[in-house]
Amino acid sequence: MGDIQEPNYQVSGDGRAALAGALNIATVGRLLPRGVASITSKQISNIDLAAVSGADSAGLALLIEWLSVAKAAGQPLRYENVPEQLLQLARLSDVESLLTGKSA
Repeated sequence: MGDIQEPNYQVSGDGRAALAGALNIATVGRLLPRGVASITSKQISNIDLAAVSGADSAGLALLIEWLSVAKAAGQPLRYENVPEQLLQLARLSDVESLLTGKSA
């Protein structure tokens, strides 16, 4: 199996968080509860994805789940600097507008 880059989720305290590393089936289980906690406690409304090094469909599912959690909590959530690999997966799945906030 390939190199698994350990993910890092940092809340900066100004309504922002940054996500780094790989978003894949091996890493999303550790990230899910951390994101849910910061979203439902209204600590964040923006997540910067600039340092995401790779993603698969599990990573895309994680981001969609966080959007669902935010909607249920009445909390806005926006992704910034979405990597092209994630955008391509989202396009193939017809969910790109969820990540970008823009209609097709």
